[in-house]
This record gives sequence, structure tokens and C-alpha cells, in this order.
Amino acid sequence: MRLVLKQPTAARAAVRLSCPARLQGGACLTGRRAYSRVGPERQQTEGLREIMGVFSGVFSGPLRVLGLAAALAGAVAGSRAEAQEGPSAGEKVRLWDVPQVDRLPDDEFGRLVRYGRSVLVATPAHIGPAAPDAAQRYAGNNLACADCHLDAGLKKFGLPLVAASADYPAYSTRSGEVASLVDRLNSCMTRSMNGRPMPADARPMQALVAYLTVLATNIPRDAKISGGGAGAMPELPRAADPARGMAIYARECAECHRPDGLGVRHNPVDASFGYAVPPLWGPDSFNDGAGLARLGNMANFVHNNMPNGTSWVMPQLTPDEAWDVGAFVLSQPRPKRAGTAKDFPDLLLKPIDAAYGPYADGFTEAQHKYGPYAPIRAAIARLKAEKGSVPNPND
Repeated sequence: MRLVLKQPTAARAAVRLSCPARLQGGACLTGRRAYSRVGPERQQTEGLREIMGVFSGVFSGPLRVLGLAAALAGAVAGSRAEAQEGPSAGEKVRLWDVPQVDRLPDDEFGRLVRYGRSVLVATPAHIGPAAPDAAQRYAGNNLACADCHLDAGLKKFGLPLVAASADYPAYSTRSGEVASLVDRLNSCMTRSMNGRPMPADARPMQALVAYLTVLATNIPRDAKISGGGAGAMPELPRAADPARGMAIYARECAECHRPDGLGVRHNPVDASFGYAVPPLWGPDSFNDGAGLARLGNMANFVHNNMPNGTSWVMPQLTPDEAWDVGAFVLSQPRPKRAGTAKDFPDLLLKPIDAAYGPYADGFTEAQHKYGPYAPIRAAIARLKAEKGSVPNPND
């Protein structure tokens, strides 16, 4: 279907956050400014979470030294006059302790952490399908991790990564096994990046683990951070409507992501430069097994972050608009991940918006994809009360 760009209404134009530079033909070029925003989540506190144990078995040699914590201590600067009480495990963390990565010493560990940040922000250049080192081509598309984990994993409700290291190891309902942080990153590699797993000892993987562990400084095990995930809007009492979403996309999104949804490359002749504006569908986007292929995640992400520059404090789209435009994006073609039928050994633990079967509740794939979700939730609750679990027949 062909999209025609429309002018925004005067009221919306007054608050709309437009892209900084426009390319010929109406496309838009948004520079990735991963470290320019400063907000409450950047406030620093004194102290440093002990992280040596996290690296046990991952790093060796000079990285496994008692001086590691001391090296990081200089990177965490207190910027508040009053003291902050340390939250207990499971307690909501209201302020994020985010070390200033550029203040880490210029030693092996500091360079590894900064390399990890670079892998997250400039993923195609390091591990993309056109990366200079063919042996490091783990990703199957030219997306960057930071296309979804905004501001290098630091933005509230922009799928932040500040607590990722503190969350793992953890039981994965998708695999039915305890997953390590490396396992979780490789789930992103095979789904969002549509690629292949990275070995735990691969330098890009070590670097990502180091960066995420530093981000989790002073965040206790299993803490629930404020601003985590993509948000949690109320669900619609109706099915999300891709047809309505198409009109919203044309008005609000196509200017930057292009009418065809294929994004804007930094360099048209070298894919390793990645995207200035990422593709939302098509062969170079995330596959149908990715987290953002679920409408709940997509709609909340759009509501709290889009158009580019939007914050959860002042969304630019209504909840209904976010649900509908998310449905339109997910109605478009994207890569298929092999083996999704084996996901979730217990079907009663499968997310209700997973858009692929099998299901235990009797509802259609279309309703799981677009809603409404309340009837599905009620059916799942009944099945849990009656049966406790329903094994996946493909497992």
C-alpha cells in the first residue's frame, strides 16, 4: 500500500518534535545523540556496587583483579547533597546510579567498557553483516542495539538497560531454563538482530557484558527500576486497527522512517554505517520473534518515545494512536524466525500478545496479535486455576 504524507494539524504541529535535518524526498535524518540528554535518571550517587562476581568465568587475566572496583569508583560521582538510602532487593529504584563511562581509566577494563558502549550504539560497524571483520559478523541486520535501547540504554521507558546485569541469571519462560546475561543478549542477537549467537568469550560479547554491568552499579539484584521497560498503558477494549494506524503512520512517522518503512541509512553505499533512522519492517528489520514484534511492547515504546525526541513526560501520541500505529507497523512484512513454535514450554506463561502459536486458550492468532486482550487474560487465568500448566506440544 502507498502512503501519502499529510501535514500535521496546527495543534499537533505546535508540540510536535520534528527531525533536525531532512533529506531529499521528505525523508528525515535523525542524528543519534546517545549521551546528550540529562534528566533525573542521570543523577549520580556515592558508592559502587560490587561487581567482581559478575565477571567470574567471563573475564580472565588482568581484568580479574581486586583493583577493578577501585577503577570504577572514580567514575561514579555524587551529584546530590542528600544521601540516598540503598534499596533492598525487589524495591523500586527511583534514581539510577549511572557511572560516567568516559571517566573510567584508560586501561584494559575501561577500554572494554567503552567498546561495549560502542557495540551497543554502532552495532553494524562491529558485528553487523557488513562489518570489516568477517569473523565478527554475528548480527543478521544493520540495526543498532541503541535503535531500541535508546540513549545507549539510559532512557526511561526507552527499554533501558541500567538494571539488565542485576536481573540475570533468571528463569526464562520462553526457553524454560535459567538464562544468563550472555543467554539474554544472544536472544537479542537471534531475534532483534536476526542473526546468530555470539560466544561468551567473543570480545564484543565481553564488552557488552562489561558495559551493562557498569550500568548496574549500585542497583541490587532483582531491583525494579523506575522507568524500566517501555511502559504500561491501559489496553484497548477493542482490537488495535492497522488501517487507522496507517493514517497515523503517514502523518507522524513516514517523514523520518519513510513511507515504505525502510528507514534512512547513514551511508547509502556502506551498510556497516547503519541507520540514521532505523527500518520498522522489511528484510533489515527485527524478526517476528523479537520483543518489539509484540504489540504491547511496540505500542508502549511508540507512546513514550515517538516521534523521535518524545519523552514519557509529554507523549505526542494518544494511547489509541500508539496502539493503532503499532498495529500497522507489525502488520507489515518482516523476517521470520525459525523455531518459534517451540517457544514457551508452558503455554500458560506465553505472553498474550505473542503473535505466533501454539496457544492454549483457543483464541486466534489475529486476536493475540492485535487484541482485545481482556478475554484472553480471563481464559488464561481460568486455565491456570484448573490445570496449573499446559505443555507446549512442540517442546
